[in-house]
Amino acid sequence: MDLLFQPWPWYVSGVLISLVLFLFFYYGENFGVSSNLETLCTIAGADKISDYFKKDWKSKKWSIVFLLGLIIGGFIAKTWLSASTVDLNPVTVQELESLGFLNAGETYVPTELFSMESLLSFKGFSLLLIAGVFIGFGTRYAGGCTSGHAITGLSNLQLPSLIAVIGFFIGGLFMTWVLFPLIFA
Repeated sequence: MDLLFQPWPWYVSGVLISLVLFLFFYYGENFGVSSNLETLCTIAGADKISDYFKKDWKSKKWSIVFLLGLIIGGFIAKTWLSASTVDLNPVTVQELESLGFLNAGETYVPTELFSMESLLSFKGFSLLLIAGVFIGFGTRYAGGCTSGHAITGLSNLQLPSLIAVIGFFIGGLFMTWVLFPLIFA
């Protein structure tokens, strides 16, 4: 069990990701999660409201199973296979504490953002709502999510995926160094 609790080296996880991608390519599918939202909307009846959702969701049953596997796997990893603390650089912990994140390194996600108390506050709800809109818009505008572009698209040497991944990194750096300190200062 100790093996499961330790971070895996890149050459193990990289080979496993390559194996999964090979299986996706072999069966003619794409690795990504954002298209599942369209499938779920179609199942829920959005095709009656918008022609955009008039799709054959039954041909995407495998992606719903894939999404369920991600959720179940994440639950198992969080519940039984996670260490209780995160090994963060002390400078990072100090910077986060100066922004009001008092438990930096003690949990995987900050309770100041991801708790019911935070969600029910105006600031917390607004931040999650605005972030969700930006992520949804960005995913549709880029034609896929970070995992789809960064893993599948780059391994296929697709130029749009390279441009999207560069945009993801620029956006992440802008958020980390400009917006995050403004929001939490």
